[in-house]
Amino acid sequence: MTAAILPGFALGLSLILAIGAQNAFVLRQGLRREHVLWVALTCALSDAVLIAAGVGGMGRLATWFAPLMRWGGAAFLLAYGGRNLIAAARGGAAMQATATGGRGLRATLATCLALTWLNPHVYLDTVVLIGSVSAQYEDRFGFALGASAASLVFFFALAYGARLLAPLLARPGAWRLLDAGIGLVMWAIALRLILM
Repeated sequence: MTAAILPGFALGLSLILAIGAQNAFVLRQGLRREHVLWVALTCALSDAVLIAAGVGGMGRLATWFAPLMRWGGAAFLLAYGGRNLIAAARGGAAMQATATGGRGLRATLATCLALTWLNPHVYLDTVVLIGSVSAQYEDRFGFALGASAASLVFFFALAYGARLLAPLLARPGAWRLLDAGIGLVMWAIALRLILM
């Protein structure tokens, strides 16, 4: 069992490190110190459900859906990456650590769930990619456990570690670099999907 946990953890962590709308939301909630536990837990549990679905075979059952996910995912990543590159070119944005008015838990979790479940890239990562790679391992449960653990560790580290990043992220130049990096990574992933 332990032989599959580490590769699952490594793949899960490598996929989740790309900063997207969900991660930026978690980071923002951490900076504001609003509903941090519930946001991190919601993201981690959502990933665990999707990973279990992929490892359990849902990705294989919908093989006809794979081309749609591939091209839809590539289009989403190209648009999202372009948006980040435009933001980097414009500059002037910085994440504000202070909230303009606290949001209730229900509204915060609704936003968190929308950013998680309405993002086609999350299905490519968790259901299709992690599900496909897990087929290489005899212990698919261990692989799923490792990938889910990576999600749990990442979201809690991001949410609770956000306050350490507050001074850096308050500067617009840091966000220009971050946006440019995110845009280029998203375009690289989209190109890889297109060339598959």
